[in-house]
Amino acid sequence: MDKAKPTGTPDGTVPDSTGDSHGTAAQPGGSATAPDASTSPGTDTTAPPRPVGLTKADPAEPVEVAAPTVPGQAEEAAVPPATDPPATVPAPRAGGAPDAVVPAQQQAPAERPRPLHAPDPYSTPPYGEPGPWAPAPPVQRPVPTPAHGTYLPPGTPAHGTPVPPVPEAGPAQGGEWGRYDPWAAPGALVAESGGGPGERRRERRAGRGRLVGAALVLALVAGAVGGYVGMRLERHGGLGTVELEQTSGQASERAPDSVAGIAARTLPGVVTLHVSGGDGGALGTGFVLDGRGHILTNQHVVESASDGGSIRVTFNGGETARARLVGGDPGYDLAVVKVSGVSGLTPLPLGDSDDVRVGDPVVAIGAPFDLANTVTAGIISAKERPITAGGEKGDGTDISYVDALQTDAPINPGNSGGPLVDERARVIGINSAIHAAGGPARQDDSAGSVGLGFAIPVNQAKRVAEELINHGRATHPVIGVTLDMGYEGEGAMVGGEAVGGGPAVTPGGPADRTDIAAGDVITEVDGVPVASGEELIIKIRSHRPGDRLALTVERDGESRRVTLELGSSDPS
Repeated sequence: MDKAKPTGTPDGTVPDSTGDSHGTAAQPGGSATAPDASTSPGTDTTAPPRPVGLTKADPAEPVEVAAPTVPGQAEEAAVPPATDPPATVPAPRAGGAPDAVVPAQQQAPAERPRPLHAPDPYSTPPYGEPGPWAPAPPVQRPVPTPAHGTYLPPGTPAHGTPVPPVPEAGPAQGGEWGRYDPWAAPGALVAESGGGPGERRRERRAGRGRLVGAALVLALVAGAVGGYVGMRLERHGGLGTVELEQTSGQASERAPDSVAGIAARTLPGVVTLHVSGGDGGALGTGFVLDGRGHILTNQHVVESASDGGSIRVTFNGGETARARLVGGDPGYDLAVVKVSGVSGLTPLPLGDSDDVRVGDPVVAIGAPFDLANTVTAGIISAKERPITAGGEKGDGTDISYVDALQTDAPINPGNSGGPLVDERARVIGINSAIHAAGGPARQDDSAGSVGLGFAIPVNQAKRVAEELINHGRATHPVIGVTLDMGYEGEGAMVGGEAVGGGPAVTPGGPADRTDIAAGDVITEVDGVPVASGEELIIKIRSHRPGDRLALTVERDGESRRVTLELGSSDPS
């Protein structure tokens, strides 16, 4: 690019706006005109005159040259700057004419100002060789341009509208150039504090993301804390140390007729028996009859001690003592043992089994499976239940015939010989047998209770116990006949002959005195039917010798009623 010449050159020419020295000479009339068309016959006269940088000025007024306009700053160019107007110097005229006034900015500077940034060694457009008017624009962030049809704020030029040129940045860092973003939407300026709409949207999305993340973290923490609290509440009922509530330790009195009241009064008089002998050992229960040390139990409990075995008695408080067998009767399944040298015994009162009614509450106490002082409760399920138990010897001498009390109080092996007491803690029966497969059986022959237990009535047990203590053996009431135990008809038939070949009816006995003969069938006792010989024996054994019985006897299809007085078996 050519350098501009000084305004006072000898040839009287004025540089034009491009910096070239060709131009038009100032005319004496004070105006600069283009060359006359007549001086160049071959020149196109219709072409517009070439603009010049200077105009002819009046001698009294300086000639002003329009300052170059920066694109986008038309409004600022229309307003005169607040600074002083540029100084003017006279330009010499050719031929002695008065000098025209030329602005001082058109004068050739003595030294060119230093560029604001280093020249581009590659001459890359638009920078090329920089000048003082072209400082390096700041680095801008690209902003996506809205697509065609996107709504733009009011005042934004429509799609396709030419975008006015962006003013070049001055040395100062501020103004609209500092907010200029070449990648923004047409006509939009970027705020100094942030990016364009896209950047703000990204910041909003980032803010929402952070908020969602914080909410998720808070939810996880709250869930973990809530789970821990719920676990503590479920397992321990709270977050602190668990302390269980407990009522006062003061024991209240129990009603005398309650199970607890009955047990409290009965347990001191109940004992546990451990028997050993030649036939093995046995376990059972007994209770104290008097202060002299007599204890009542079942014959099958102490049977092994009759051959020189030993009996060990354990009391309710844990004290133990040796006992001897006083006497027993297999037909009643009752026996009495006695301890010596023991004081402070608690005898149990005896009740009346004839006054017992079905449904009365009862309590059974014993040592089932060697669990001493076990208490169970139930009711009287039935009365006068004829049962037989035993018979292991095969000759019938060990069979017991009992007109028993039936109870649903649980009775198990080890309860044999223990008391069955009423609601007033009085003994009304002696636990003896339980129902097993095939019929009633002694407790040591069965696996356990099925809710059908049988007890010897205390009225019968009292008589037998007194005879055993006083005489060492018990008497049996009899009618003086031998029964045919193989008879399958209804009732009990008198047999043909007695054991050993003697007569079936004992001469001079109660039956003989009432004209009962062999072959007769006894169907009733005191108006109660009997179904077999066992039942007849049970009915007779439930009475004392000397009691009177009314029998119904059938002979040759005819029935008759007779009354007799029970006799007694020989006690010797």
